[in-house]
Amino acid sequence: MHDSRPNILFVMADDHAAHAIGAYGSRINRTPGMDRIAAEGMRLDACFCTNSLCSPSRAAILTGTYNHVNGVTSNSPDFDAGQTTFVGLLQAAGYQTSLSGKWHLGHGGIHDPVGFDHWTILEDHGRYHDPEFLGPAGNRTVRPGYTTDVITDIALEWLRDRDRSRPFCALVQHKAPHRSWEFAERHASLYEDEEIPEPPTLRDDYAGRAQPAREATMRVADDLTEEDLKQFLPPDLAGDAALRWTYQRYIKDYLRCVAALDENVTRLLDFLDEDGSAANTVVVYTSDQGFFLGDHGWYDKRWMYEESMRMPMLVRYPAEIAAGSTSSDMVLNVDFGPTFLDLAGVEVPSVMQGRSFRPILRGERPPDWRTSMYYRYWVHWDVAHHVWAHYGVRTDRHKLVYYYAEPCGQAGAHDEPRTPAWELFDLERDPQELNSVHDDPAYRGVRQELERELLRLQEELGDTDCAPVRDVLG
Repeated sequence: MHDSRPNILFVMADDHAAHAIGAYGSRINRTPGMDRIAAEGMRLDACFCTNSLCSPSRAAILTGTYNHVNGVTSNSPDFDAGQTTFVGLLQAAGYQTSLSGKWHLGHGGIHDPVGFDHWTILEDHGRYHDPEFLGPAGNRTVRPGYTTDVITDIALEWLRDRDRSRPFCALVQHKAPHRSWEFAERHASLYEDEEIPEPPTLRDDYAGRAQPAREATMRVADDLTEEDLKQFLPPDLAGDAALRWTYQRYIKDYLRCVAALDENVTRLLDFLDEDGSAANTVVVYTSDQGFFLGDHGWYDKRWMYEESMRMPMLVRYPAEIAAGSTSSDMVLNVDFGPTFLDLAGVEVPSVMQGRSFRPILRGERPPDWRTSMYYRYWVHWDVAHHVWAHYGVRTDRHKLVYYYAEPCGQAGAHDEPRTPAWELFDLERDPQELNSVHDDPAYRGVRQELERELLRLQEELGDTDCAPVRDVLG
């Protein structure tokens, strides 16, 4: 007997910013494969991660819990894969489950993927060319080719051989476009004769922000390496000319990696058409977090600024989602698992802190849907990027961020004392987050309201063991 429950094809990139996708109005590239998902489904415009770092976001997606609950507060391999995940629950409910590509939650012992009938993963970040994959029982296999193509090959091989009498949940998780942005040879000349538009905040001087923004070491102008750029800076360039050259080198390589991603999204969509399963498959394209594409003069992520915490989220499911629809309702990465379980008719366990956004996909916003979210980046003053640990609250219009000065459950690397700092942004008047109004008397009422909401969220979610805002505010 055929099982009519929907299949789930979850495609996740690493560090793919929404503003490098055509469907999100990108000024810098074209993505016809990803745009097809949006045209035939829904584009979510307010999808955010709760911690803009690879491993923490992946753990939150799998478990539906925040990082103080699932235990993954940094990129160290501290994930216990035996905890409840949406994949394991789908497998227990009769779904065939597969994982191909980047896991980035450790391997060996308790870290190996659980709940998957099949898994083939990269070790840590893996290689861009001729990648080596890990499998059960310590099996290692090198597959020739470009990693984005190979990860898709592995996923398609499993999909072709699956049991068609049961629904599937296939996770296809790419390395690209993670640093150091190595592209496929076929894209070596892509954008060669184009000048990619610069972001308006490329020359941000951080004058309107607190101290942490000025201390970060992830600047396109100063902190990219020759390995990143694949070339030494020409000796005759300096100052703004050097910045312009460096930005073009960085962004073109990044976009060349995205081009291969887009081609492989098309391969997966074409397979579903040929297989006859497109109509009954939920197709998702997302990334584990956002990324700075020269915005604020930066590359990388980590921050609670919009470019970093905003995730692309494109979903197609013809049975329930109107083609070409959009949503501005706030959706979080902890909501992904509950949504997939809901779509599959599987009860969402109480341990999951996220909530199914299936009604939103149908165009039916629940009257009690969230109007605020909690964010926390835990790693304090990491050696490479010098980003302060921080937490905060975002509403539809405002964002309040607190940078706590000393490490909290994480080792700190700085030597000099620091003073905690606050930032408050009016996202309607200042969408680029250039000027904090935290100390503006006109925003005193807004600030106090956000402080109360931040406290409420911390207590509701149970993140009160380390530097809670109640202690900060007295």
